Amino acid sequence: MVRYIFIFFFLFFISNVNADNKEKIISNLSNINNFDFKFEQNINGKIENGNCTIQYPKKIFCEYAKSNNKIMVSNGKSLVIKTRVSYYRYPLDKTPLNFILDKKFLINEILKLEERIIDNKLINYNFLINDNEINIFFDNQTFDLIGWQNTDIYQNFNITYLSSIRKNRVISKNIFSLPSQN
Repeated sequence: MVRYIFIFFFLFFISNVNADNKEKIISNLSNINNFDFKFEQNINGKIENGNCTIQYPKKIFCEYAKSNNKIMVSNGKSLVIKTRVSYYRYPLDKTPLNFILDKKFLINEILKLEERIIDNKLINYNFLINDNEINIFFDNQTFDLIGWQNTDIYQNFNITYLSSIRKNRVISKNIFSLPSQN
């Protein structure tokens, strides 16, 4: 009998820890309007880094370091990737970023999903939507979004890691204006 009571309390404790993580992640996401960060991105072994700003819902501006003046911008509807020599424009809803940049979507998915704890440092949620498999990762201490894994529209495996996160700063609204093609 004592063994069953121990198992019950152990399972109850584990489920409460997971529920507590969900609550803290959801509370944190709910209180964020925008955040900026440094990033490192690995696309099929090619590593790039730079700085980004995300503003909910669905806006992002990224400047890549050491790379042909590469920028990535979403105004919430379209996504543009521009370098000195190329210009690509995509409907945002055709990319995995459409889901990653939508905090209401993330919160709804987190509520439904089971979490995985990785090395007692990361909280991971995995979801599949519209043939997009996306892993999102949160810090186990701050409950901040710290990265994601997905396959991009060219079927490249993409891992993005965030660091130096700063939340709810005053940002210029025009940074999310799509650049011209030139």
